[in-house]
Amino acid sequence: MHSKLIQIISDIKSPSIIVVGDIMLDRYVWGEVNRISPEAPIPIINVTHEELRPGGAGAVIANLTHLGAKVFCTGILGDDAAGRDLSRMLKDLGADTSGIFIDTERPTTVKTRIMGQLHTAGRAVQQLLRIDHEKTHPAPKEIEEKVVDYIKKHLPQCHAVAFSDMNKGLITEKVLRIITELGRKAGKPLIVDPRVSRDCSVYKGVTAITPNRRETQIMTGLNVSTAGNLEKAGKKLVEDLDLHCAIITLDKDGIFLYQRDGTHAILPTNPKEVYDVTGAGDMILSMITFVVAGGFNFVEAARLANVAAGIEVGKIGVVPVSKEEILGVIYGNHPSLGKIKTPKGLKEALEKHRTRTERIVFTNGCFDILHRGHVEYLGFARNQGELLVVGLNTDRSVNGMKGPRRPVVPEQDRARVLAALEDVDYVVLFDEPTPEALIREVRPDILVKGEDWAEEGVVGREFVEANGGKVVLAPLVEGISTSNIISRIAEVEKEGQSTHPDSRT
Repeated sequence: MHSKLIQIISDIKSPSIIVVGDIMLDRYVWGEVNRISPEAPIPIINVTHEELRPGGAGAVIANLTHLGAKVFCTGILGDDAAGRDLSRMLKDLGADTSGIFIDTERPTTVKTRIMGQLHTAGRAVQQLLRIDHEKTHPAPKEIEEKVVDYIKKHLPQCHAVAFSDMNKGLITEKVLRIITELGRKAGKPLIVDPRVSRDCSVYKGVTAITPNRRETQIMTGLNVSTAGNLEKAGKKLVEDLDLHCAIITLDKDGIFLYQRDGTHAILPTNPKEVYDVTGAGDMILSMITFVVAGGFNFVEAARLANVAAGIEVGKIGVVPVSKEEILGVIYGNHPSLGKIKTPKGLKEALEKHRTRTERIVFTNGCFDILHRGHVEYLGFARNQGELLVVGLNTDRSVNGMKGPRRPVVPEQDRARVLAALEDVDYVVLFDEPTPEALIREVRPDILVKGEDWAEEGVVGREFVEANGGKVVLAPLVEGISTSNIISRIAEVEKEGQSTHPDSRT
């Protein structure tokens, strides 16, 4: 199961996703609490700093961009400083913000959280107070039309739509109905984090909804504290709303999934120390949409959402979760697997090594059926510097170079075997026919290739040497190669068949 999740999160590159919802600004006021006010029985906070973060649908946008998605977003802001700050933040994340519209009749929704370090609680951070500035009347007709037009324009190029409905006025019944019709006609998954309401009929026809335990009870009228009632609630939501599936979040108990075909299951989560549940629902919606947009099913999406939400509740406030963090949790107690990096994670790791002026060595290959020649080659490469980065061809890349019968060993298995070697510091998969782009990202001091590449020319040589690095050709172990091993296995198999009694005529 872990290998499958690793494969999924590694395979998803940059799906295009539309986020529709109530974008808001989260303001955090941080400080220390040392005494109680003499004016009233309330703590006095000595403010040390303030911080602004995207909240609501803005948090979903931040989560998705950090995971690598290309995000198109539509929502409402006020004509105020908070709206301008929020718009700038979303642009800085790389989201397309041309679908965010100004409503002069409302302020930008701002949630201010007072976060105090309490000396009486061992200096633990605690949320002391939340202050909301908002107006939640339905969006005017002209903004409804602009939102719908934005969706019509961008839906064809997107893989999924995420709705973050916090009942602040954007997602009106009309907007939801039209987008649902457009999405179903185009075959696009529509995933909704619903508002708290007894009437959930507005969501009829979407693909999936992600209510929490309390929201589910309000929607269905069922006490979902038992497995039997969970099943009844899931079935009721799927049938009443014509859903593909209902994804009910259960806090520390994980996620309950009920699908249209009647299959259902509780997907447990690993117990985590919870610091702040703020943003957990946003993370569930983000990860479900990201994985489904990447072409995988809702069960796989829910399993990864469990992991991501578990990381989120361990943070203070709404903070995006990266692929690296998710992979780190899945790897669990296997330190060597932490060597396997995404390109972004590798770049961050190498910066730390550069500050210590360590020489970075890079090499690449398929490393299909690891053998003595590979081990000696990697040992040679590692001895050229202080750390070795191995670029590993993906299955698709190997298939393109060596034909449909290769690789013999899947990419995640090849990566895990390489990561277990003492001489290898980092492994990163690349999908391109050559490692040129990856070499430019890694910026190695030393590039190592086998001496058999001397005549063909080493890919990346010009870039490395232009940046003050050098290329080193490694000696090869004669007579050992993956192709020879495969041929020998085939010969042994053939000999075995020819001498087996059942094969004689």
